[in-house]
Amino acid sequence: MKRAALSLGALALAACFYSSEAGKTLETRVDKLDKDLRAEQKAQAEKLDQQLPRIDQKVAEVTKALDSLDQASRRSGADTSVQLQKVIEDLAQLRGQVEAYTHNLDALQDRAAAVDKKAGDKKSADDVPRPTDKKEFFALAQSKAKAGDLTTARALYQDFIRKWPKDDLAGDAHFALAESFYGQDNCPEALPEYGQLIKSFGKSKSVPLAYVRSGDCFARLKNPEAARLAYEQVVKDYPKSAEAKMAQKGLAGLKKSPPTKGKK
Repeated sequence: MKRAALSLGALALAACFYSSEAGKTLETRVDKLDKDLRAEQKAQAEKLDQQLPRIDQKVAEVTKALDSLDQASRRSGADTSVQLQKVIEDLAQLRGQVEAYTHNLDALQDRAAAVDKKAGDKKSADDVPRPTDKKEFFALAQSKAKAGDLTTARALYQDFIRKWPKDDLAGDAHFALAESFYGQDNCPEALPEYGQLIKSFGKSKSVPLAYVRSGDCFARLKNPEAARLAYEQVVKDYPKSAEAKMAQKGLAGLKKSPPTKGKK
């Protein structure tokens, strides 16, 4: 029991540390990122606008220099070459600055487009009709996940948890959310969901795998002690399960890993 408490405590601590309540904060994060990107994009555009008149001026100077070569011919050839070369170099420098600004603007536009897509995906998820029957509701979330529409699936799982927080299917929703993030190597989002399943739905058939996945995540996040506790809990509580074999493999991997810096 003491080891179980330690393991659960480690998982709960990680869940608190990494908790983001993705469903509640996604819109706020997207809005803030969108505003920041657009502000940066506006600043770059203003810089570009400030440079364009200078470029026009330099182009005019080059044109004037070329048109008056007959006059410049009365000077020494060296003087003419130096004057024209300086104008060309100035123009090349300004052109390079414009190209840099243009590149930055393109990058900002791409990032803004990505933010818009996320916002659009969330809006699309919000527009999906929610069944009133909880089994149908959960089945809809599963179908969206299988179809690869993870944005909608996650929104539905999160809504399910809010509507029926103590239902056994809510535990399955936590696990499904965790798995969707784990599959994308997003452990900071996955860990809180695994932790909620273990903490609130201890009898769920998914708990052994949730422990294993948590161990994997802790290992990836360079927290070998928490990973070891999670793996050992599976071996102790479910010794004959397939998950116990997975946990043993995880423990073996921890032993092969170099010790944490600062420890002997």
